[in-house]
Amino acid sequence: MRIRADDSIMTAAPKPRRRAVAAKSSEPADLPADSAAATSGLLSDNDMYERMVSAILDHRLPPGTKLVEDKLAAAFGVSRTRVRPVLVRLANEQVVTLTPNRGASIAQPTPEEALEVFEARRLLEPRLVELFIANATDEHIAALRACIDDEEAARASGDMRRAIRLSGDFHLHIAQAAGHQTLGRILRELVSRTSLILMTYSPSHAREREEATACGCREHRALIDAIRLRDAKEAARRMLDHLARIESQLEFTPPASEAPDLMSLLGMAG
Repeated sequence: MRIRADDSIMTAAPKPRRRAVAAKSSEPADLPADSAAATSGLLSDNDMYERMVSAILDHRLPPGTKLVEDKLAAAFGVSRTRVRPVLVRLANEQVVTLTPNRGASIAQPTPEEALEVFEARRLLEPRLVELFIANATDEHIAALRACIDDEEAARASGDMRRAIRLSGDFHLHIAQAAGHQTLGRILRELVSRTSLILMTYSPSHAREREEATACGCREHRALIDAIRLRDAKEAARRMLDHLARIESQLEFTPPASEAPDLMSLLGMAG
């Protein structure tokens, strides 16, 4: 029997500032953490969950990364028993894999799972954008524009991880303002899984990856144009086209390199 967490994932506690940790190589950075909060044991289960999801969305925890409970507990400044429910919640959302006698790791989506995720998003997001148009204020639309501006600035500076994260945030802003809590929670899970899919199956060439992100910005702006005109039918069509293009660029060839160990991700000595 699968256990589902009751607390909402669309409303997160304010995230403390991230600590800068020197990377030993090109490995992803550590989990976001605030030293004062962590060492004093003030982190809630939802805080830890949100930081894990943030690290996944920021592409700092790639598929296959081992999630050793002792190391996570040390990073968050809590006991191992506090970490386990968070891993169970992430496993229920299929962004973490729990294997008997082997522990937890970041999920490695199969091609079949990737296609299912995009199919689910095509079913959900046209409805969410329709609800957004019905409920959104000028401030909501301005927030979407700001998200795209930030995404384009990140791409221009070469920060592709941040650009991809902001692209996901654009879709989550729509879901949040749409006012449908159930669909919003489902989309949050799908966006996290999409991040893993993009890490696994994005185009292998840097130029193709950059062009894909640039296309995403242009498509988001075209979607905002339809939203601004309150044209729900056109906005839904543009959302479907946008998702279909992202899916069409996936290359279903798993990476050959071995996933990094959590110890190195946290900047800790072996």
